[in-house]
Amino acid sequence: MITPIETSRYHTIPLGSDSSLRRRFMVIDEDIPGNFRYGLLLEELDIMAEQTALAYVRRFYPEGRVVTAAIDNIVVRHVVDVARDIVFHARINHVGRSSLEVGIRVEHAGDPNIHIASCYFTMVARGGEGAGESLPLPPLEYSGELEQQRAAKVIAGREEYRRQQASLLEPPTREEYVMLDRLHRSQEEQGFSGPAAGRLVTDAWERMYPEQEYVPQRIFGGYLIRRAYELSGICSEMVAPDRSILAAVNRINFFHPVRLGDKLHFTSRVVYTCESFVCVEASIERISRDRTVSALSNSCLFTFVNVDKDLRHCPVPQIYPATYSEDNRYLDAFRSHQILTGHYRMI
Repeated sequence: MITPIETSRYHTIPLGSDSSLRRRFMVIDEDIPGNFRYGLLLEELDIMAEQTALAYVRRFYPEGRVVTAAIDNIVVRHVVDVARDIVFHARINHVGRSSLEVGIRVEHAGDPNIHIASCYFTMVARGGEGAGESLPLPPLEYSGELEQQRAAKVIAGREEYRRQQASLLEPPTREEYVMLDRLHRSQEEQGFSGPAAGRLVTDAWERMYPEQEYVPQRIFGGYLIRRAYELSGICSEMVAPDRSILAAVNRINFFHPVRLGDKLHFTSRVVYTCESFVCVEASIERISRDRTVSALSNSCLFTFVNVDKDLRHCPVPQIYPATYSEDNRYLDAFRSHQILTGHYRMI
C-alpha cells in the first residue's frame, strides 16, 4: 500500500530569479506591499492538485483522469512578496472510494520561511468518455500519527461541511433575525443612504475557445476560478473604499464541466461586510453552443480585506439587504465568515 508521504510533490514558482514571470504575477508596475495576482496563484494550485491526484490514480488506471470537485478554506496568512520564490508542497491526505483530498502548503522558502497559505482540494477519479464513471481507488496506508491525524481531519471536515450545508436550510436564529430586522429597519429611516446589496453586482460574458482547453473538449477549471476571482475582486472595490486584497477563499464548488464553445455568464455580488472584510459570492453559468443546455458550472465565496497603503485593516461600510434572496445570501456569508474567523487567523 502507498503512504501519504509517497504521494508528495514539490513545485517552485521562481519569482525571485525570473523577471518576466515576476512581472506577470504583479497587479501593477509599482513597488507596493502585496503586489501579487492571487488569481494566477489559484490557477497554479489547481494544476498542482490535479497532477498530484493524477499521479496516484494512474498507478492503478493508466488512462484514468481526475477532475476538481471543490476547493475549501484557502486562508491567506501572510502577504505574498512578489520578489521571492513561492514553493508548493503537495500531498494526498486522504483517499475515499473515488475521491482524493490534496493538501498544498504554500510558502516563501529561505530566510525567513513564511507560511503563505494551506489549501485543500477535493479531486474525483474518472474514467471513460463524456462525464465518465467514478473509479474506485485503493486506500492509503496511514502509518504515522501525523498522517492519521490528517486523514481524520479530512473526514471530520467533510462531516462539518455537510452540517454547514444543512444549516443553510435552517431558518434564522433569534440573534440572526434581530440582525436582519435591524438592517431592514435602518432602510426605512429618513435620510438613509447606506449601500444597497442589490446594487453591488458585477457580471461579464465570455466564450470558451481552444486556448482555455486543458483536456480534450474540457475547459481548464483553474482558468474559470481565476476569472471568477478577478471579477469578484473588482466587485469588492464597489464597497471597499481603500485597497481590497484577498483574505480567504471560503469555498469553490465545481458542478458541471465547461466545454469548448460554451458561453459563460460570470456574476459576482457583495453579499456581506463586517469590520474590514468584504464577502463576495460568485457564480458561473454555462450555456451550450447550441443554447439547449444551461447549468451552474461553479459557485464561489471569496473574502477580501480592505487595507491602506501599509496593509493595515480599514473599515468598510455596512451593506443592506432588502429582498428575501439578499437576506439568504447575507446570512449564508455571515455564517461562513463566523466559522472562518473562529478557526483561522487571516491577514
